[in-house]
Amino acid sequence: MSDMDTALSLLQNKLRRQILERLVREPHYPMHLADLTGVSQQAIVKHLRALERGGLVQKEQVPSEKGGPPKTVYSVNDSFSLRIDLGPDLFNCEQRKLPSGGPMRLSNRLPQSVIPIVDSVSGRKKIAVGEGMGYLGELNEAIESLDRQRDALIALHQQIRGRIGAAVEADFDVYEERSIVHSIVESKGQLADFSRLADELRLETPEFNQLMNQVSKRLEHQFAKRAGHVVAVSPTSSLKWWINPSKE
Repeated sequence: MSDMDTALSLLQNKLRRQILERLVREPHYPMHLADLTGVSQQAIVKHLRALERGGLVQKEQVPSEKGGPPKTVYSVNDSFSLRIDLGPDLFNCEQRKLPSGGPMRLSNRLPQSVIPIVDSVSGRKKIAVGEGMGYLGELNEAIESLDRQRDALIALHQQIRGRIGAAVEADFDVYEERSIVHSIVESKGQLADFSRLADELRLETPEFNQLMNQVSKRLEHQFAKRAGHVVAVSPTSSLKWWINPSKE
C-alpha cells in the first residue's frame, strides 16, 4: 500500500482522480483514457506512470484483438481509505487499509442490518445489475448512517479538545510546555514521540527533560485530583504528597 504522503500527492491532481475513476470500473488503454478525458495520450501515460510508481495502479500486457502486438492496459492496484478532518481544535489525517476477503469473511465486521446482503451474495461471481443496485442502495444508506454517527462523534471530540485547549492555555504559561501537553493529548493513549517533539522545539535534552518533568508533575497532580487519590503524608515520606494509590 502506498504511504499517505504519496497518496495525497498523487490524488491532489484532478486528472489523476479522473483516470482512477475510470480505472475502478474496468481496465483501460492509455489511448482510450486520452479520448475520454480529452487529454493527449502522452500526458495520460505520464500520469499513469506516476500512479504506478505510487502503487495505486498496475499495468498488464494483453493480446491485441486485431492480431497486432500486445497492448498495455492499466487497472487499480490498491484498496484504502483516506480520512481528513480539519477545523478549530481538530486535525486528523490518516490512511486506512480496507479489509480483504469475501462477504462471509467480512461479515463479523459488518452491521447486522446488512448481513442479509452477505447471505444473498456469498459464493456468487456475478450479480444482475438490477439486483446489485438494490444491494448497493442499502449499503449506501448504511454507510451514510455510519458517517452521520462518525460526524457527530468527531464534532463531540472537537468540542472536548477545544475545552482541553482552554485549560492548557490557562494552566501552562510556556509554549513548549503546552506543546508537550498537546502531544500527549493527541497520542491516542500511545507513547508520544517526544524525541521528534524535542527536535521540533529545538530543545537540548536536559532542557527538554526539565520541561517534561514539570509537565508530568502538573498532569499527574490533575489526574490524581480528578480520581480523588489525594492524601497528606509526612514531609519525609518518599510518596508524592498528592497521590494515594491505596485509596479504598
